[in-house]
Parts: sequence; C-alpha cells; structure tokens
Amino acid sequence: MAARSQYQELARQLSAVGAVKRGIARILPAECPGGSAAVLTLLARNGEMRISRLADLLAVDMSVTSRHVTHAVESGWIERFPDPADKRSRILRLTPAGEELLDELTRRTTEMFAHNLIDWSDEEVGQLNTLLSRLRDSFACRGTGGCTPGRHSGDCRTGHAEDSHTRTPV
Repeated sequence: MAARSQYQELARQLSAVGAVKRGIARILPAECPGGSAAVLTLLARNGEMRISRLADLLAVDMSVTSRHVTHAVESGWIERFPDPADKRSRILRLTPAGEELLDELTRRTTEMFAHNLIDWSDEEVGQLNTLLSRLRDSFACRGTGGCTPGRHSGDCRTGHAEDSHTRTPV
C-alpha cells in the first residue's frame, strides 16, 4: 500500500486534470458542447438505448440528460424512435450526421493529444492508458458485488459496457 502522502499527491494531480478537460472543451465545435459530445460518444460505444440508460452512463440527472439529448436531436445528430418493447418509451440512436460529427471530434481530440504529448514515447502513453484504465476499474469494481481491494479479477465488470461512464468526447 502506498504512503498517505502518495494518495494526497494523487488527489492533487487528478484535480489538475481539469486543464486537460478544458483543452478538450476548447477543440469542440461551438455548436457541439461537451454534453452533446458525451451523448454521441456513449451512443456510439454502447448502441441504441433509452434516455434513462444514457442518464445512468453519463452519471447526471435525467433533466440534464434530456437537455443534451434535445440539443443533439435538434442538431440532427441523434434520433428518437418508439421502443418496440414499450411504445411509451423512446430509443435513441446516432444518425449518419452524428457519426460524422463524432469522427471529427475523435480526429480533433487525437490530434490535440498527439500535439501536446509529442515528447512522450509510445511506451509512456501506453503506461498512462494502462494506469488510467486500472484506476477506473479500481473505482468501478468497489460497489456491490465488486472485487476485494487488491484482488481485481475483472469479473466485477461483467454486465458493464467497456468505458461506459464518460464525459469526454472520444
């Protein structure tokens, strides 16, 4: 187990990640705020879904999710259609325009990271990806039925979509 000072430094470093998130926000087109980008990203990764599932994945209130969805629908990036299993519910899915925009967002984000991490080796970027994934898993698997600390098996992720919780548009 790491020393308490290491955890304090980790907390400081993670709070500073806001600079990275602001960098991502700056590259988004004016017509596509971060919430809309997150909606597109989650629909692309997880497929069609109800708005209630989307709100869970975004980890935000249903009213916030509804505003993001309304903006994306009005912009032509997603569409709503009746749920065949329950005609009172609606299913959300990406439109071709939404897929095209998401491709552009992914390109912009990738270019931003490539530019800002130009002095990082492939190995260092890989280590960061591995450690961030491990950090996310450590938090994701501590809930009910999750793993024991220090004994992550991956079984706790069963039934969860890979990278399902995100607010970052790629």
